[in-house]
Amino acid sequence: MKIRILLAATAVTWAAVATAQNAAPAAPPAGRTPGGGLTQERQDELAQKHDGYYGALAPQNLKKPRPKPPFDLTGTWFVDLRRSFADFRFGPPYPEFFEPGQTALREAEEARKKGVPYRDVIGRCFPAGMPMIMTRVWPTSMVQLPTVVYQLFGFTSSMRFIYLDGRKFTDPDTVSYTYNGESIGHWEGNALVVHTKYIEPKEHYIDSGIPISDAFEITERYTLSKDGMTLHVDYTMTDPKMWKGEWKSSKNFLRQDYSDIPEAECLPNLNENLPSTPEGQKAISDRAAGK
Repeated sequence: MKIRILLAATAVTWAAVATAQNAAPAAPPAGRTPGGGLTQERQDELAQKHDGYYGALAPQNLKKPRPKPPFDLTGTWFVDLRRSFADFRFGPPYPEFFEPGQTALREAEEARKKGVPYRDVIGRCFPAGMPMIMTRVWPTSMVQLPTVVYQLFGFTSSMRFIYLDGRKFTDPDTVSYTYNGESIGHWEGNALVVHTKYIEPKEHYIDSGIPISDAFEITERYTLSKDGMTLHVDYTMTDPKMWKGEWKSSKNFLRQDYSDIPEAECLPNLNENLPSTPEGQKAISDRAAGK
């Protein structure tokens, strides 16, 4: 009896094995081939492939015939602060702010009088973002190609791309907002005009905590001095959710031929060494209390 049961169990086991071997293989996960690799569609998606136009560094794009630009931005630059260190700010003058901006100006002044930081999110490792990244400490290197201007910021190793190849802005229904936004430029006479939008508003402030919204946009007008040593930029900023009309500001950037940008990362574990952060303020208080 035991032998019959053992033979029957063995037969059932072999039948299950045969069924499993003859069963159709499981379908691969979405975006994967049966061999475990990526499908072409998923490969293109991860590579950020454009739909219908070349990337800025594609040889076919770089070699397209274009008018010669009036000047070349390539070089290392630093905002001119010789008149006043406060010139890194974009105001005053300020536009007529709505309630959020008015509150920010009032609270920033109260914080200044108390000697405490106010909305210094940059010290907490949030990106400075446009326009503040342009005037933060350390220089900016710019590399101009026929299709794009790369701006490489020494402050937190941030990057910005100004596309010159005639592309359109990304569809607002699919775009990802970023702290430096999406920038598209074109030449007007002796000036480079750059329009930037899709700028991330979360924890993103101008000057002393002035907030922006998802409607914030910037137009810049770059001109170069005849000797090539001074880059002048006129900024026109709009945000119909935060202030009336246009906020205008101008900056000069000086060529730094004996400088290079450093690599710099913002590390939260070092925040106790920064007076602008809550951790830094606590460390100051602890030291004062002898802790």
